[in-house]
Amino acid sequence: MDSARTHSTSPSDDVRTTGPTGRALATEAVHAGRDDLAALGLHAPPIDLSTTYPSYDSRGEAARIDAFATTGADPDGPPVYGRLGNPTVARFETALARLEGTEAAVAFASGMAALSAVLLVRASAGLRHVVAVRPLYGCSDHLLTAGLLGSEVTWTDPAGIADALRPDTGLVLVESPANPTLAEVDLRAVAHACGSVPLLVDNTFATPVLQRPAGHGARLVLHSATKYLGGHGDVLAGVVACDEELAGRLRQVRFATGGVLHPLAGYLLLRGLSTLPVRVRAASANAAVLVERLAADPRVARVHYPRIGGAMVSFEVHGDPHEVIGRVRLITPAVSLGSVDTLIQHPASISHRIVDADDRRGAGVGDRLLRLSVGLEDVDDLWADLDRALGERSAGASSSREALVRAD
Repeated sequence: MDSARTHSTSPSDDVRTTGPTGRALATEAVHAGRDDLAALGLHAPPIDLSTTYPSYDSRGEAARIDAFATTGADPDGPPVYGRLGNPTVARFETALARLEGTEAAVAFASGMAALSAVLLVRASAGLRHVVAVRPLYGCSDHLLTAGLLGSEVTWTDPAGIADALRPDTGLVLVESPANPTLAEVDLRAVAHACGSVPLLVDNTFATPVLQRPAGHGARLVLHSATKYLGGHGDVLAGVVACDEELAGRLRQVRFATGGVLHPLAGYLLLRGLSTLPVRVRAASANAAVLVERLAADPRVARVHYPRIGGAMVSFEVHGDPHEVIGRVRLITPAVSLGSVDTLIQHPASISHRIVDADDRRGAGVGDRLLRLSVGLEDVDDLWADLDRALGERSAGASSSREALVRAD
């Protein structure tokens, strides 16, 4: 097993309680965002599909819109328009904020829409410079490198963050565990190095079940909610958990740019949160077994698995990774991750192809690396499929296994 960077705490430090209720995360996952249902005479949350809402008090409605334009706070009173907010989506936002231990959360149409909104908020304050640590999700890397939103990026390692800061630095961005190498950073140390500059942690891989970055000093926590939060491969979404001040600015950008989350997606995400702890722990148990078997297999050169655990595994093969992709039958060869079924993909060809090849390899994303999102199937069935996909064991592979042992 390989982990290039260290994690500062164990999962149990993060997830026993959350927020002012003192309730366990598993309890909050089931009940957050649903606290008012019994009083409403409901058991399942309602889905509000309205795009607009009637109002006979146009003066009051104008005042609420003016208040939103000033602070970005959720308008008091009845909803106004779907682009300002939606009651079903708001339930998901409330629940996710509770799980991450932040004051608020703002949902978007995708993870990239969420990251774009953060960059626009900081740029609007004249802070266009971003300090970032590779690897990141390939499209996040491209968004920063290409300067598509007018941002400028300085790439560094965690030890170089403090020296990379400038007067116009608006954000420090890390992903831990990172996509796809699963490298980890010490979040407390990184937050300290940021000083007054907001730290954004992409927590998609860990989820609040394994790690709550806000408790370690992150001011913003990003999720591609498409992944574990939804959990079933049927919803596209992003969300940022943060303090209320930043949430207000993010709502204003969401309103202006229209990157809103559909109410049905909000409903599916809220439903997904209720089983999040169970799904993550069960998939993580499967992943731990596969890590042991892959690490002992002479056809595998190296296995990457974070100290924090989780359901993501990356491994480098001695043979052709494309042939492995082509031979799976139970495992689904597809992009994305975090679903109940197991997915495999070749990052250098798919998720990180958009990153310059030298930068990609420099971040540890080699051409023989495969990324496995472990699902909830029986682990022996998963291993049987992987074993078949890895191909025949060659007679000369034993020396490669010794190299693996030394590397670990």
